[in-house]
Amino acid sequence: MPIIETNRLRLRNFAAADAPEFLEYAAHPRVNCFLSDKTPTLEEAALKLQKRSDEHSYLAVCLKESNALIGELFYMHEEPDTYSVGWNFNARYEGMGYARESAEALLHYLFMQKEARRLYAYVEDDNVRSQRLCEKLGMRKEGCFIEFISFTKYEDGTPKYENTCQYALLKREWLAR
Repeated sequence: MPIIETNRLRLRNFAAADAPEFLEYAAHPRVNCFLSDKTPTLEEAALKLQKRSDEHSYLAVCLKESNALIGELFYMHEEPDTYSVGWNFNARYEGMGYARESAEALLHYLFMQKEARRLYAYVEDDNVRSQRLCEKLGMRKEGCFIEFISFTKYEDGTPKYENTCQYALLKREWLAR
């Protein structure tokens, strides 16, 4: 994946040197969908990033001035011209517009370089920040799947099913903005 730069950010492949900053947000996931990615040690963070450094579907979101890792974007290609997208950010950098700035760059890349026709994102119904981000990106809420998926369990061991909203955006809608 080519490096993508915005006014304040650089989107690039992960590097082993990102492990301490990755650990800062991956050790304590705030959204249940990231529980399976929970990374409790620096050694595990380094191993995970070694794998991700070769994967073009995970992008490190870094501050342009310092190259500090502040979060990640990811996408998955689905045939023939559809991609799912998502993001995970360090809480210390919330409220500064970085998620929107980086996600806009990713959407632009997918629509213009990868010839995407449709992008979509799944967002848990209690993840209001990501829902707002989808809306700021011009995505429309297409529906909410009730008790769609389980990422965690209740204290008694039974699965806790999440209500999950789907947001989507077509290339023609993106271009008309």
